Formats: sequence, structure tokens, C-alpha cells
Amino acid sequence: MSDKNDWRLSDHDEFYNNLQLKHAQYKRPSESWDHDHCEFCFDKFSEYEGDLHEGYCTLDNYHWICEVCFNDFKDLFNWSVINNI
Repeated sequence: MSDKNDWRLSDHDEFYNNLQLKHAQYKRPSESWDHDHCEFCFDKFSEYEGDLHEGYCTLDNYHWICEVCFNDFKDLFNWSVINNI
């Protein structure tokens, strides 16, 4: 359960409600785009040592959510995880 006053929830609109997500390894989308950030806490996803290497993402691999934020907010936003994609 999350606290609605959690700083990570600022500026999050209805886009995040009822998202279908998948658990995935992070892979850089292109040579010029080598990282992403968690949509909530801004932790960095990349293939580099010291960064997050897996988490939850939208089905198009565009929006990433770290494990901690996923667990904290999955019920609030009613997320579902799609397997075998």
C-alpha cells in the first residue's frame, strides 16, 4: 500500500492507470539512446554496471518502472503483468 503523499507520485496522471506491463531485461533502444529512468523514482536503467538491468515496462518498452516502485504502486494504479510476450 502506498502513501498518497509519496514524493514519487507527483505529476502522475491517468496515463498510469490500468497499464499492462511486462517484466523485462533492459536493452538499449539504439546507439544514441543508452538508458531510461524509472517513471516514479528516476532510478536509471541501462546495460552499465551499477544501474538497474531489469524491471517492468510498457508493452512498447518505452516507459520503465523499477521493482520497488512497481511493488509500491501496483495496487494504486491497478497494473497487470502480461507474461510470455
